[in-house]
Amino acid sequence: MATSESYWWYITLETKAGDDEMLVSLAELCGSIGAEIQDLPLSVRSRLFFRSDKDLAHWLGEVNDVLESWPGVVVVDMGRVDNRPWHREWKEAFPPLPIGKGLVVLAPWHSGSEPVGRLPLYIHPKSAFGTGYHESTQLALEFLERYLQKGMSVADIGTGSGILAIAAAKLGASHVLARDLDPSVIVEVRENCALNGLSEKEVEVGEGDLLKGIDSLFDLLTANILFEPLVQMLPDLPRVLRPGARALFAGLSLRDRAPFREVLSRQGLVEIDEKTKGEWWGVVAEIPA
Repeated sequence: MATSESYWWYITLETKAGDDEMLVSLAELCGSIGAEIQDLPLSVRSRLFFRSDKDLAHWLGEVNDVLESWPGVVVVDMGRVDNRPWHREWKEAFPPLPIGKGLVVLAPWHSGSEPVGRLPLYIHPKSAFGTGYHESTQLALEFLERYLQKGMSVADIGTGSGILAIAAAKLGASHVLARDLDPSVIVEVRENCALNGLSEKEVEVGEGDLLKGIDSLFDLLTANILFEPLVQMLPDLPRVLRPGARALFAGLSLRDRAPFREVLSRQGLVEIDEKTKGEWWGVVAEIPA
């Protein structure tokens, strides 16, 4: 987006009082560049801001798609904010973010300010999901840091910005497949890989629907996507994961916890770890040896 642009769009969401964290999480799922929270006597509102390089109808469509899974949240207002230093404020909305024991996520304009002792993941915050600022992405990165061993082959399904695939490669994976159903994010994934000095041999980027058409075996799988596609993918896991391999799942809310555990059990997968962060839950499952 050009630095000369002097406005951006906003869409205001409202839900019941006490759900502030959920509204903040929804902001990144929608592709928002930032949000403001307003507490009311019986409810809470969040004004989500969006880049003006696309029209308001586009962003409203993105918001409505996300809200299909959140029936308690409604759109109450939308419009345009003019005459603010948008470019500077947008960049300030993405400061370096330490994650886990040794990772840090940085927008490319923060290159050179990496904390000592942390592995940098450079991600340009564009339209693809996964800047690292969303709690579900943080859960997945923390799992990766814990369970990835050097030399492993990794599949990242629903890769979005490519942040998990990039982290896997920089943590020592021998080969990473980064896959997404949305062809529009593939260019962003490749750009982010280039920012991190990763070649196509290290991170293979491709378009595809979950695990369909994959005929390789992997040691580790990551998927930071929604409940329904995760459930659809589970029956195919034994076909693409070696016995004893693990799958790291995020993108699940706390209310998904019980039903997803039931599906894991029915599919014969063994839960070995779980984590929560805010309203979000992640889980690690193992393919029986």
